[in-house]
Amino acid sequence: MPKPVDPNAQYRVKPHITKGYTYASTQPPYVDPNTGKKKYKYIHWGTVDENLLFVPGSAFYMASPKERVRLIFPEDWDMREAEKLMGLRKPGRPAYDGDCQNRLYGDIWLLEQVAMKTGIRQDLEAVFDENREIVDDILTLAMFPYLTKFTYSRVARWQQVAASPSSRLLTPPEITRLTQSITEQHRMNFLMLRAARLGKDELCAVDSTSRSAYGNSLADIRWGRNRERLALAQTTEVVVYTLSSHMPVYYRTFPGNMPDSRSLGVILADLEHAGFKDLILVTDRGYDTLRNLEKYILQGKSMVMATKTGQKEVAKTIRGLGEFGAIPEGMTVDPDAKIYYKQYDIDYMVESTGQSVKVSDRLRLNLYFDPIRRGLELMELDI
Repeated sequence: MPKPVDPNAQYRVKPHITKGYTYASTQPPYVDPNTGKKKYKYIHWGTVDENLLFVPGSAFYMASPKERVRLIFPEDWDMREAEKLMGLRKPGRPAYDGDCQNRLYGDIWLLEQVAMKTGIRQDLEAVFDENREIVDDILTLAMFPYLTKFTYSRVARWQQVAASPSSRLLTPPEITRLTQSITEQHRMNFLMLRAARLGKDELCAVDSTSRSAYGNSLADIRWGRNRERLALAQTTEVVVYTLSSHMPVYYRTFPGNMPDSRSLGVILADLEHAGFKDLILVTDRGYDTLRNLEKYILQGKSMVMATKTGQKEVAKTIRGLGEFGAIPEGMTVDPDAKIYYKQYDIDYMVESTGQSVKVSDRLRLNLYFDPIRRGLELMELDI
């Protein structure tokens, strides 16, 4: 009689020695797409030392809880490190006896509700194949600097007093393994899921801020010049968020010496690749250049851009107002904003590749006039 097939054979962990190292491995079967034949491949879940101590590797770390439970380890192996990695830290709750632990939970609870209501948790679980452990780790790392203003080297100590989403202690080595496992494909998949939650023609603001840094290992820091002429390097952090729900949909860092106007092209390319097709970006004067304006016109994108008064078309329109007393002629007052305004149609032609010329059919210039500010400035001149 043939030997009966063990249904758990592909889940039994055995030592596998290669290149002088002993790995804890399984051999699940798969079908070669080219030949159609059944083959076996090694999956290394970690290493095993001479004392049969199992040390988890990246495959074990990235596996979902369902996959870890299926693994069958030899009974004589020491599984202390695996138990520590999987985490047995008790959740935060009032301490009624010595076994319970009392941890701070109010701010964490609020941020967890925000993650649920905005769909961030659901999108992260979809990106990481329903692996709630990794999602809990990512949310913990996202909440920690916002709540404490400390670096990630203190996460494990903070978890001793706060009920974080992650049930295991995130030591610096664990944080390194987690961040290295997140790929660009994960990032783009997450952005695509966020894009699906936005409505058509959503208004989104683009805002950037500079941040000084003490390190020099990252490229953005190494090439970042400090605008305040301090000795510290600097990075520029850009966020795109919706004006209706204030939902952040994009984040990226740039070197501190890159002006906002140059970073706009990268932002537009990233948003387009991530699936944000119908966004209307609202930018400040830092992003105002003729190159960016012509890029919007050639691509047929909608935008709202604050521009400098010295820009050619703007200065020409302002000079056309001529001399005036209280307010420029033809301007209308907004009773809510308490400011005067007027809209102009602008005929602007952009030369594309070759000999073709594209005319902007929807370009408008809005001029705003504040009589109170003008009066104060005239009084300062008199003084």
